[in-house]
Amino acid sequence: MQNILITGCSSGIGLQTAKTLKKKGIKVYASARKEEDVQMLKELGFNSFLLDVTNKEHISSALEQIIKNDAKIDALFNNAGYGQPGALEDISTEVLKEQFETNVMGLHELTRQVLPYMRKQGYGKIIQHSSVLGIISLKFRGSYNASKYAIEGLADTLRLELADTKISVCTINTGPVTSKFRENAFKKFRENIDIKNSAFKETYETQLKERFENQKDDTPFNLPASSVANIIQKIMNTNRPKPRYYVTKATYLLGFFKRILSTGLLDKILKNI
Repeated sequence: MQNILITGCSSGIGLQTAKTLKKKGIKVYASARKEEDVQMLKELGFNSFLLDVTNKEHISSALEQIIKNDAKIDALFNNAGYGQPGALEDISTEVLKEQFETNVMGLHELTRQVLPYMRKQGYGKIIQHSSVLGIISLKFRGSYNASKYAIEGLADTLRLELADTKISVCTINTGPVTSKFRENAFKKFRENIDIKNSAFKETYETQLKERFENQKDDTPFNLPASSVANIIQKIMNTNRPKPRYYVTKATYLLGFFKRILSTGLLDKILKNI
Protein backbone atom coordinates (compact mmCIF):
# COMPACT_ATOMS: atom_id res chain seq x y z
CA MET A 1 0.00 0.00 0.00
CA GLN A 2 1.26 3.45 -0.94
CA ASN A 3 1.35 6.20 1.66
CA ILE A 4 1.43 9.98 1.53
CA LEU A 5 1.95 12.82 3.98
CA ILE A 6 -0.33 15.81 3.39
CA THR A 7 0.01 19.11 5.22
CA GLY A 8 -2.81 21.57 5.80
CA CYS A 9 -5.67 19.06 6.04
CA SER A 10 -8.00 21.04 8.28
CA SER A 11 -10.28 21.92 5.35
CA GLY A 12 -10.45 22.61 1.63
CA ILE A 13 -7.94 21.06 -0.73
CA GLY A 14 -5.96 19.24 1.94
CA LEU A 15 -9.00 17.58 3.51
CA GLN A 16 -10.60 16.70 0.19
CA THR A 17 -7.36 15.23 -1.13
CA ALA A 18 -6.98 13.14 2.02
CA LYS A 19 -10.54 11.81 1.66
CA THR A 20 -10.14 11.05 -2.05
CA LEU A 21 -6.86 9.17 -1.65
CA LYS A 22 -8.12 7.22 1.38
CA LYS A 23 -11.09 5.98 -0.66
CA LYS A 24 -8.66 4.77 -3.32
CA GLY A 25 -6.73 2.63 -0.85
CA ILE A 26 -3.80 4.96 -0.24
CA LYS A 27 -2.65 5.32 3.36
CA VAL A 28 -2.95 9.00 4.19
CA TYR A 29 -1.06 10.75 6.95
CA ALA A 30 -3.22 13.85 7.27
CA SER A 31 -1.68 16.63 9.33
CA ALA A 32 -2.90 19.95 10.69
CA ARG A 33 -1.47 22.71 12.91
CA LYS A 34 -4.34 22.83 15.43
CA GLU A 35 -5.17 20.10 17.93
CA GLU A 36 -8.92 20.32 17.27
CA ASP A 37 -8.32 19.71 13.56
CA VAL A 38 -6.06 16.74 14.32
CA GLN A 39 -8.84 15.27 16.46
CA MET A 40 -11.35 15.85 13.65
CA LEU A 41 -9.09 14.02 11.20
CA LYS A 42 -8.65 11.10 13.58
CA GLU A 43 -12.43 10.83 13.94
CA LEU A 44 -12.63 10.59 10.14
CA GLY A 45 -10.30 7.59 10.29
CA PHE A 46 -7.03 9.19 9.24
CA ASN A 47 -3.58 8.66 10.65
CA SER A 48 -3.17 12.21 11.89
CA PHE A 49 -0.81 14.29 13.97
CA LEU A 50 0.02 17.87 14.81
CA LEU A 51 2.26 19.45 12.21
CA ASP A 52 2.93 23.15 12.04
CA VAL A 53 5.33 23.46 9.10
CA THR A 54 7.10 26.38 10.80
CA ASN A 55 8.11 24.02 13.64
CA LYS A 56 11.14 21.83 12.83
CA GLU A 57 10.42 19.50 15.75
CA HIS A 58 6.87 18.88 14.48
CA ILE A 59 8.27 17.96 11.08
CA SER A 60 10.92 15.60 12.46
CA SER A 61 8.39 13.90 14.75
CA ALA A 62 5.87 13.41 11.94
CA LEU A 63 8.42 11.84 9.60
CA GLU A 64 9.77 9.60 12.33
CA GLN A 65 6.26 8.35 13.10
CA ILE A 66 5.62 7.50 9.45
CA ILE A 67 8.92 5.63 9.14
CA LYS A 68 8.23 3.80 12.39
CA ASN A 69 4.83 2.69 11.07
CA ASP A 70 5.62 1.94 7.43
CA ALA A 71 9.42 2.11 7.00
CA LYS A 72 8.85 4.32 3.93
CA ILE A 73 7.37 7.60 2.69
CA ASP A 74 6.03 7.23 -0.84
CA ALA A 75 4.88 10.80 -1.33
CA LEU A 76 4.69 14.25 0.24
CA PHE A 77 2.07 16.85 -0.66
CA ASN A 78 3.22 20.24 0.62
CA ASN A 79 -0.22 21.84 0.77
CA ALA A 80 -0.09 24.04 3.89
CA GLY A 81 -0.23 27.76 3.25
CA TYR A 82 -2.35 30.90 3.38
CA GLY A 83 -2.84 34.22 1.62
CA GLN A 84 -2.03 37.66 3.02
CA PRO A 85 -3.94 40.30 1.02
CA GLY A 86 -3.06 43.97 0.88
CA ALA A 87 -1.07 46.41 -1.22
CA LEU A 88 2.67 45.88 -0.88
CA GLU A 89 3.19 49.31 0.65
CA ASP A 90 0.77 48.27 3.41
CA ILE A 91 2.52 44.94 4.07
CA SER A 92 5.11 45.32 6.82
CA THR A 93 8.35 43.41 6.56
CA GLU A 94 7.30 41.38 9.60
CA VAL A 95 4.02 40.36 7.93
CA LEU A 96 5.87 39.44 4.74
CA LYS A 97 8.28 37.30 6.77
CA GLU A 98 5.33 35.54 8.40
CA GLN A 99 3.88 34.77 4.98
CA PHE A 100 7.19 33.30 3.83
CA GLU A 101 7.71 31.34 7.07
CA THR A 102 4.67 29.20 6.32
CA ASN A 103 4.38 29.19 2.52
CA VAL A 104 8.07 28.95 1.67
CA MET A 105 10.34 28.19 4.63
CA GLY A 106 7.98 25.57 6.05
CA LEU A 107 7.64 23.91 2.65
CA HIS A 108 11.41 23.96 2.22
CA GLU A 109 12.14 22.54 5.68
CA LEU A 110 9.70 19.67 5.26
CA THR A 111 11.10 18.93 1.80
CA ARG A 112 14.66 18.93 3.15
CA GLN A 113 13.76 16.59 5.99
CA VAL A 114 11.87 14.12 3.81
CA LEU A 115 14.60 13.85 1.17
CA PRO A 116 17.06 11.71 3.20
CA TYR A 117 14.32 9.12 3.72
CA MET A 118 13.44 9.09 0.02
CA ARG A 119 17.08 8.89 -0.99
CA LYS A 120 17.57 5.93 1.34
CA GLN A 121 14.56 4.07 -0.03
CA GLY A 122 15.53 5.01 -3.58
CA TYR A 123 12.32 6.70 -4.73
CA GLY A 124 9.58 9.15 -3.81
CA LYS A 125 7.24 11.85 -5.01
CA ILE A 126 7.34 15.46 -3.78
CA ILE A 127 4.30 17.53 -4.74
CA GLN A 128 4.61 21.28 -4.21
CA HIS A 129 1.42 23.33 -4.09
CA SER A 130 1.99 26.55 -6.00
CA SER A 131 -0.69 28.65 -7.70
CA VAL A 132 -1.61 30.50 -10.84
CA LEU A 133 -0.13 33.37 -8.79
CA GLY A 134 3.23 31.65 -9.06
CA ILE A 135 2.95 32.27 -12.82
CA ILE A 136 1.37 35.73 -12.98
CA SER A 137 0.91 38.46 -10.39
CA LEU A 138 -2.27 40.22 -9.31
CA LYS A 139 -2.53 43.49 -7.40
CA PHE A 140 -3.19 43.43 -3.65
CA ARG A 141 -1.78 39.91 -3.50
CA GLY A 142 1.90 40.80 -3.56
CA SER A 143 2.87 38.91 -0.42
CA TYR A 144 1.18 35.72 -1.62
CA ASN A 145 2.42 36.23 -5.20
CA ALA A 146 6.00 36.47 -3.96
CA SER A 147 5.69 33.34 -1.81
CA LYS A 148 4.38 31.31 -4.74
CA TYR A 149 7.06 32.63 -7.11
CA ALA A 150 9.58 31.47 -4.52
CA ILE A 151 8.03 27.99 -4.51
CA GLU A 152 8.35 27.92 -8.30
CA GLY A 153 12.08 28.62 -8.04
CA LEU A 154 12.61 26.01 -5.34
CA ALA A 155 10.63 23.34 -7.17
CA ASP A 156 12.26 23.96 -10.55
CA THR A 157 15.73 23.84 -9.03
CA LEU A 158 15.04 20.75 -6.94
CA ARG A 159 13.64 18.94 -9.98
CA LEU A 160 16.91 19.53 -11.84
CA GLU A 161 19.01 18.47 -8.86
CA LEU A 162 17.06 15.21 -8.51
CA ALA A 163 16.90 14.46 -12.23
CA ASP A 164 19.27 11.49 -11.88
CA THR A 165 17.23 9.90 -9.08
CA LYS A 166 13.83 8.22 -8.89
CA ILE A 167 12.49 11.08 -6.76
CA SER A 168 10.05 13.17 -8.77
CA VAL A 169 9.15 16.80 -8.07
CA CYS A 170 5.75 18.03 -9.25
CA THR A 171 4.33 21.54 -9.09
CA ILE A 172 0.57 22.10 -8.86
CA ASN A 173 -0.64 25.46 -10.18
CA THR A 174 -4.17 25.93 -8.91
CA GLY A 175 -6.53 28.69 -9.93
CA PRO A 176 -9.76 29.52 -8.07
CA VAL A 177 -10.79 26.47 -6.04
CA THR A 178 -13.54 26.21 -3.42
CA SER A 179 -11.99 26.26 0.06
CA LYS A 180 -11.68 28.42 3.18
CA PHE A 181 -8.77 30.26 1.55
CA ARG A 182 -10.74 33.47 1.00
CA GLU A 183 -12.19 33.40 4.51
CA ASN A 184 -8.76 32.91 6.09
CA ALA A 185 -7.24 35.59 3.85
CA PHE A 186 -9.85 38.11 4.97
CA LYS A 187 -8.90 37.42 8.59
CA LYS A 188 -5.26 38.15 7.79
CA PHE A 189 -6.30 41.27 5.90
CA ARG A 190 -8.20 42.69 8.87
CA GLU A 191 -5.47 41.65 11.28
CA ASN A 192 -2.45 43.10 9.46
CA ILE A 193 -3.59 45.95 7.20
CA ASP A 194 -4.11 49.52 8.43
CA ILE A 195 -7.08 50.28 6.22
CA LYS A 196 -7.83 53.77 7.53
CA ASN A 197 -4.34 55.12 6.82
CA SER A 198 -3.81 53.43 3.48
CA ALA A 199 -3.63 55.15 0.10
CA PHE A 200 -5.95 52.36 -1.03
CA LYS A 201 -8.55 52.96 1.71
CA GLU A 202 -11.42 53.45 -0.74
CA THR A 203 -10.56 50.34 -2.73
CA TYR A 204 -10.22 48.29 0.44
CA GLU A 205 -13.59 49.41 1.75
CA THR A 206 -15.43 48.65 -1.48
CA GLN A 207 -13.92 46.17 -3.92
CA LEU A 208 -11.81 44.01 -1.60
CA LYS A 209 -14.32 43.93 1.23
CA GLU A 210 -17.06 42.86 -1.17
CA ARG A 211 -14.84 40.19 -2.71
CA PHE A 212 -13.74 38.68 0.59
CA GLU A 213 -17.20 38.72 2.15
CA ASN A 214 -18.86 37.12 -0.86
CA GLN A 215 -19.73 33.57 0.19
CA LYS A 216 -20.72 32.43 -3.29
CA ASP A 217 -18.34 30.44 -5.48
CA ASP A 218 -19.00 32.71 -8.45
CA THR A 219 -15.36 33.41 -9.31
CA PRO A 220 -14.86 32.74 -13.03
CA PHE A 221 -13.57 29.23 -13.72
CA ASN A 222 -13.94 28.20 -10.06
CA LEU A 223 -13.66 24.45 -9.43
CA PRO A 224 -14.30 22.26 -6.37
CA ALA A 225 -11.42 21.05 -4.20
CA SER A 226 -11.86 17.60 -5.73
CA SER A 227 -10.27 18.95 -8.94
CA VAL A 228 -6.94 19.14 -7.12
CA ALA A 229 -7.49 15.87 -5.26
CA ASN A 230 -7.97 14.08 -8.57
CA ILE A 231 -4.64 15.42 -9.83
CA ILE A 232 -2.86 14.17 -6.71
CA GLN A 233 -4.48 10.76 -7.19
CA LYS A 234 -3.26 10.77 -10.80
CA ILE A 235 0.29 11.52 -9.65
CA MET A 236 0.14 8.69 -7.11
CA ASN A 237 -0.97 6.25 -9.82
CA THR A 238 1.80 6.95 -12.31
CA ASN A 239 5.46 6.00 -12.26
CA ARG A 240 6.43 9.06 -14.28
CA PRO A 241 4.44 12.10 -13.13
CA LYS A 242 4.66 15.32 -15.10
CA PRO A 243 6.74 18.13 -13.62
CA ARG A 244 3.77 20.52 -13.66
CA TYR A 245 -0.01 20.30 -13.47
CA TYR A 246 -2.42 23.16 -14.14
CA VAL A 247 -5.80 23.18 -12.36
CA THR A 248 -8.71 25.37 -13.61
CA LYS A 249 -9.14 27.12 -16.94
CA ALA A 250 -7.93 30.36 -15.33
CA THR A 251 -4.48 28.84 -14.85
CA TYR A 252 -4.31 27.59 -18.44
CA LEU A 253 -5.52 30.92 -19.83
CA LEU A 254 -3.26 33.17 -17.76
CA GLY A 255 -0.31 30.81 -18.19
CA PHE A 256 -0.82 31.07 -21.95
CA PHE A 257 -0.98 34.86 -21.80
CA LYS A 258 2.24 34.91 -19.77
CA ARG A 259 4.04 32.99 -22.53
CA ILE A 260 2.84 34.93 -25.55
CA LEU A 261 2.21 38.52 -24.45
CA SER A 262 4.64 41.31 -23.73
CA THR A 263 4.85 42.48 -20.14
CA GLY A 264 3.03 45.69 -21.04
CA LEU A 265 0.12 43.92 -22.70
CA LEU A 266 -0.14 41.38 -19.89
CA ASP A 267 -0.21 44.20 -17.32
CA LYS A 268 -3.19 45.78 -19.11
CA ILE A 269 -5.13 42.56 -18.65
CA LEU A 270 -4.04 41.80 -15.10
CA LYS A 271 -4.71 45.27 -13.69
CA ASN A 272 -8.42 44.72 -14.38
CA ILE A 273 -8.61 41.40 -12.51
